[in-house]
Amino acid sequence: MKYLTTILLTVSILPLSAQQIVINTEHTALVLRVDKDKRLHQTYLGKRLIHEKEYDMLSNMGEVCIANGNGDYFEPAFHISNNKGNETLVLKYVSHQVKKTEDNNTETVIVLSDEVRQNSVRLFYKTYSKEDVISTYAEIINGEQQPVYLYKYASALLHLNAEAYYLTQFNGDWAAEVGMTESRLGFGKKIIDSNLGTRTNMFASPFFVLSLEKNAEENTGKALIGTLGWTGNFRFTFEVDHENKLRVISGINPYNSKYELKVGETFKTPEFIFTYSERGTGEASRNIHSWARRHRVKDGQGERLTLLNNWEATYFDFNEKKIIALIDEAKTLGLDMFLLDDGWFGNKYPRNNDNAGLGDWQPNKKKLPNGLNALTAATAKKGIKFGLWIEPEMVNPKSELIEQHPDWAIAWNDRTQSYFRNQLVLDMSNPEVQAYVFNIIDGLLTTCPNISYFKWDCNSPMTNVYSAYEQSCQSHLFIDYVKGFYAVLDRLKTKYPHLPMMLCAGGGGRTDYEALRYFTEFWASDNTDPIDRLYIQWGYSYLFPAKTICSHVTAWNKKVDIKFKIDVAMMGKMGFDLNFSTLSKPDAEFCKYAVQTYNGIKDIIFEGNLYRLVSPYNNTHTASMFIDNASKRAVVFAFDIFPRYSKTAPQPLRLQGLQAAKMYRVKEINRYDGKEQKIGTFSGDYLMSIGLQAFTGKRLESHVFYLEE
Repeated sequence: MKYLTTILLTVSILPLSAQQIVINTEHTALVLRVDKDKRLHQTYLGKRLIHEKEYDMLSNMGEVCIANGNGDYFEPAFHISNNKGNETLVLKYVSHQVKKTEDNNTETVIVLSDEVRQNSVRLFYKTYSKEDVISTYAEIINGEQQPVYLYKYASALLHLNAEAYYLTQFNGDWAAEVGMTESRLGFGKKIIDSNLGTRTNMFASPFFVLSLEKNAEENTGKALIGTLGWTGNFRFTFEVDHENKLRVISGINPYNSKYELKVGETFKTPEFIFTYSERGTGEASRNIHSWARRHRVKDGQGERLTLLNNWEATYFDFNEKKIIALIDEAKTLGLDMFLLDDGWFGNKYPRNNDNAGLGDWQPNKKKLPNGLNALTAATAKKGIKFGLWIEPEMVNPKSELIEQHPDWAIAWNDRTQSYFRNQLVLDMSNPEVQAYVFNIIDGLLTTCPNISYFKWDCNSPMTNVYSAYEQSCQSHLFIDYVKGFYAVLDRLKTKYPHLPMMLCAGGGGRTDYEALRYFTEFWASDNTDPIDRLYIQWGYSYLFPAKTICSHVTAWNKKVDIKFKIDVAMMGKMGFDLNFSTLSKPDAEFCKYAVQTYNGIKDIIFEGNLYRLVSPYNNTHTASMFIDNASKRAVVFAFDIFPRYSKTAPQPLRLQGLQAAKMYRVKEINRYDGKEQKIGTFSGDYLMSIGLQAFTGKRLESHVFYLEE
């Protein structure tokens, strides 16, 4: 009866022998077709055509839901076996429906089923029309009278057909995140994946840029940006076949993750989120940014707090007196919040280094004899907020928690443990551990209700991969861990819906759009060298809006002046991690002035459209521009990195996104002397065609320009 209802809602434009399913955004179309054998094929992905009827003339590109054993010779999206060893699955169309969602977007749900084995798959396609973004995922339903076993369970399979394909991937390591590499895809498979369990993005990020026909360009060409919303192991497979056709399979990494699905159970895959543009990677990024702010990131259209973090000022060596002095500095600077970082907890095993204390979340009585409430009282007195660092998914072997609950850690039961950063990962697949982690945060907020913000860290990937809780289902651990993580975050979001949190994982080890449902921002990297940050923030800008990228001013790289450091940090969610007593008086005064400047322009940076003007990968200069949606106000950041000696002045910087007929007043702001400098009044046409003289031949100089209609 359920299927009968669905069929009545089906939108059909062709007879069943060639039924078309058109999934549209404002400028993009994904077209699927049901053939005479009820197999579901993709026929198109690209620019939306004016006349929808013309999609009828297109040929099939490949099946949408390719499963193991169904006659296809290349990588399948699904591999499912029953307990009789039958591994063939042929999924055929049953029905589909198109409906409006609560946020006034459109969702298409397609039901497929295997006529022999009675297993079903529901495909979900949600379109965000204005932002030109599509998200898709699958639900696998076990309709057999016995368990089935999932070996592969992709979120999406997309087919592309072009003369050439260029893949940009983002990979690196701690303090060297999101290094960009572009390569041309040839016959065979290219795989980007992670099997680290936690801190999954330590080496490879779960997003990519795919350019068709030619290399990725900012303002021209066909570009697809894709990412997986999953805070765990992921895998992207790019396979070019013998006809030069490309299939892209995205989803959870099946490595060591065979999953048993009991009778009647449903397995939901993560969302694959993508956008397609025929005007380059810049437009594709702006699509994703707009979608993220409006539809995904927690409080995506809300404010963000500037802050002072004590970590690089004190590391583990602090007491109440030192912290209150830093709170005073935060107030003097005009910041919104003070954040207390690692080292505030543990008594039997005090947290004086990274060898002990994780898991024992009570204020250290020696360092903080009056507890956290004394610090929140000090911030309240100054009229600013108080934030706190936590790492609740982790535990040190030297802790009271591990003494009391040794089986709560992911750890081998038959050999010596291997530690990463002297710690183990707690088993979030275990409901008792989930309750414990929730109670950590809930307890802190109950006993110290003036905590206004958490920095949630996760410094270790999974080591010693064994779960005492999972028992005979060890291959469930990687998936159930993430489900447990989300279960805790759901409880916290329900009870504390407006609590801002920073997502951190040894730097940028967690950067995905499912976690960002619960976090307002993320820590991009432990590397705060401003030159390196130009590259790191450039890489993240392909997927994430500026307001989600935390960028702090620190003592890293003493060869770079304080203005350059602050100008780099202004391109994200700015904070400070400095001991201001070590700064010269002019530098300290400039910091206060810069905070005021930032507060006057951050709405443009947070809510405006980003234009990447000059890439730092040319190793001489770089520039980025933010402009508001009305094209009335803009901010341009220009940096001289290591320009080569030349008697020829650098070329003017051509701006983008302005309205050609409008006139704009231009001035340089955030100057070290504290004085704004008028540059002149120009048409948008002039600024985009001729440009501004924004660069110099000097090394490590920076300039910020403000434009107003």
